[in-house]
Amino acid sequence: MKIWTPLVILLAIVLGVVQMLRPLPAPTLTLTAQSGYAFEGGTPEMPWPSEGQASIDVAGLGSLGSYGKQKSVPIGSVAKVMTAYIILRDHPMKPGGNGPGIPVDDTAVDEAALSAEGETTVELDPDSKLSQKEALQALLIASANNVARLLARWHSDGDMQAFVDEMNRTAEELGMENTTYTDPSGLKDTTVSTAEDQVILGKAAMKDPLFKQIVAMPVYTDSRGDDHDNSNKMVPLHGIGIKVGSTTKAGGNFLFATEKKVAGEQQLIVGAVLGQYAVPQLPTAMEFGRQLMAAGEKALTDMTVVEKGDVVGEVDDGLGGTTPVVATEDVVAPGWGGLKVGLELGTDRSGEVPHEGAKGDAVGVLTMGSGQGEVRVPVALAEDMAEPGIGAKLSRLG
Repeated sequence: MKIWTPLVILLAIVLGVVQMLRPLPAPTLTLTAQSGYAFEGGTPEMPWPSEGQASIDVAGLGSLGSYGKQKSVPIGSVAKVMTAYIILRDHPMKPGGNGPGIPVDDTAVDEAALSAEGETTVELDPDSKLSQKEALQALLIASANNVARLLARWHSDGDMQAFVDEMNRTAEELGMENTTYTDPSGLKDTTVSTAEDQVILGKAAMKDPLFKQIVAMPVYTDSRGDDHDNSNKMVPLHGIGIKVGSTTKAGGNFLFATEKKVAGEQQLIVGAVLGQYAVPQLPTAMEFGRQLMAAGEKALTDMTVVEKGDVVGEVDDGLGGTTPVVATEDVVAPGWGGLKVGLELGTDRSGEVPHEGAKGDAVGVLTMGSGQGEVRVPVALAEDMAEPGIGAKLSRLG
């Protein structure tokens, strides 16, 4: 006993010091509130067209539904949305700027005469330059086929096929599984897609402020002083874009977007109507689009999922201690009848949860939804939180 007792005491002291000096485990945030909520009511009924296919979606929230067999069909000038998307993605423009000057080649000048054969084109001056902004206006508002091909040549150093290949690569990257592009204007009937695929593209394209601005313009004036009306006659009375397209084979097609302020934010609704052959084809497609926009806006509402001050989770210090956290604001979610939404609790931009803090200190973020429909609310300590005490430090294992 005389020999071992001092050694045991010394060992205990050493272990105690080691325990006290060991780094504390990183605190974690755990959700204690319900992880999912459902809006009251049934799924909204949509005024689907009587033929073809259609789809409508709310960005960041989900689909309001689809109609018809989603098979690949010709889409006409709706294909120009992909052309514009690639141009803006690979040649981004500064806000308020006009972008670089695009040399107008002889081909683009000569192809303006194809309007006599039924193509949509704009007149261009030889040996001139179009600003990138005007070229996009001609593409999306006047629906000029000759400018679509000019932009493709400019982007890909004169190689039209290289641009078409890029259109298909981009479609694949976006998850447009039933889409094939064979030209930048959509004139060819071999350029095909589905309503659901075009909604995917529409949501991606509308993230660009300039694209969104252009497709909402009812008219633009070109550098020659000529006015060009938007081929989408819904603008500005209904919606904020996006593009119409029609050929004999494709029928009437309409990729559209509108917005409604819900839960304090503008929620983006994007839809598509394809394959409308009832005469007049294009106005028929646009009318069904208008009805779907109105129905989507009517269906979109909000629900208070969590109220300010509600306990939604806790901080676990890793040593057996927990501190509740509360929402600092109401969590008001946008949605519609039958929609299920999920809650997630995570750290803020620092990526760390503190070991100690005072009541009311922000320690994380409660998130619902994603993208444009995302709702983020800070969470704070419901009471003072102290660093683990001596007892917890000495008794921890592992």
